[in-house]
Amino acid sequence: MTTETLGSTDANVPRGVSRAQAFAYWLKLGFISFGGPAGQIAIMHEELVERRRWISERRFLHALNYCMVLPGPEAQQLATYIGWLMHRTWGGIVAGGLFVLPSLLILIGLSWVYMAFGNVPAVGGLFYGIKPAVTALVVHAAWRVGSRTLRNGVLWCIAAAAFLAIFALKAPFPLIVLAAGLIGYLGGRLLPDRFTTGGAGHKSMKSAGPALIDDHTPTPAHARFSWARFSKVLFVCLGLWGTGLGLLAATQGWHGVLTQMGWFFTKAALMTFGGAYAVLPYVYQGAVDHYQWLSGTQMIDGLALGETTPGPLIMVVSFVGFVGGWGKQVFGPDALFLGGAAAACVVTFFTFLPSFCFILLGGPFIESTHGNLRFTAALTGITAAVVGVIVNLAVFFAYHVLWPQGLNGRFDAVSAVIGLAAALALFRFKFGVIPVVLTAGATGLLLALARPYFG
Repeated sequence: MTTETLGSTDANVPRGVSRAQAFAYWLKLGFISFGGPAGQIAIMHEELVERRRWISERRFLHALNYCMVLPGPEAQQLATYIGWLMHRTWGGIVAGGLFVLPSLLILIGLSWVYMAFGNVPAVGGLFYGIKPAVTALVVHAAWRVGSRTLRNGVLWCIAAAAFLAIFALKAPFPLIVLAAGLIGYLGGRLLPDRFTTGGAGHKSMKSAGPALIDDHTPTPAHARFSWARFSKVLFVCLGLWGTGLGLLAATQGWHGVLTQMGWFFTKAALMTFGGAYAVLPYVYQGAVDHYQWLSGTQMIDGLALGETTPGPLIMVVSFVGFVGGWGKQVFGPDALFLGGAAAACVVTFFTFLPSFCFILLGGPFIESTHGNLRFTAALTGITAAVVGVIVNLAVFFAYHVLWPQGLNGRFDAVSAVIGLAAALALFRFKFGVIPVVLTAGATGLLLALARPYFG
């Protein structure tokens, strides 16, 4: 049973939602999903709960709570969950896929412009203005996560220790996550009052009335848990991952660029606790320091592009893949765009495959527990550590933006002014990400155009 057959006696509730209607909505969402996870979740809530009434408030938040405890982009996973609940596996794949596809295509186009025309003064000026704004955005992200997470001295200490571990000791991100999770697990047993937290933290809103999938609507047959179905889905998920990586290894060799991208971004996908900002230091360690697929400056530019496109911020990895495929000439010097586009697609596939698997595997179990999920103590420890990791990312960006030639070089006062203005707009005046980034980019562009006249 799907929403094509579900019905309600309330005349204001849709009798059913066809696959065509669902496809049209998920496609639209893929192009308008700006504003980060909070904005994307708010868009879905307004459309699906309040206006269209496809799903009730309680069922929406129940799904959101599950997505919040998973590694990966929670808004994309929420879309996948609702799509799956409404129209089986097809619905989940379409909803989650269309959440990502428009962003992928846009980023491939922007990445090509960046690589092909990045040395043009106007384009360079645009990114010159955006970089300090991105630094302010990372600082703002650390503040937002920290203000929700660091509620006592113990969690503050975990955050500080994580910052020192990655900044001073260069500890790998997975090790920090494991250590923080272990501390949280033990802390939950020894100091439970310091490691307790509520579900998703999404504000409860006034009920919009009866919905197609309402609070007491029976779970459809395809969403009921069974070990046979679980085993089948697990086999398919592992088969897709193994087949994809195996084909790359067979055609590129295990040490080939595309193969290593597939392997590396599989691991990155499993480390994405706390949002994209939390995993970016790990991506930086691997993509910049270890594999040298791109430079630190290019990484900052990629984050700027990711902030100005729809879809989850973790889509910045598609830019990383494109630049790496272009720079490493995976298909030769005469096919730079093809190599970059292929690498972006490979990276996107391996980054988001685990998200689909988590939803299709765990969804039936979650549907059998219509109560509020809670963060585990281990996840509380990980989230606290994430704050320290994001602060490290802010320090890294500030260093590259304010001292572009290194600490022995000149201090870029103009970038500092743009960054401070962006921070003021975010913290004091509560401006959104898009206006801040676009204004900063326009400022940099104007400075680049005026430079020939003022020297």
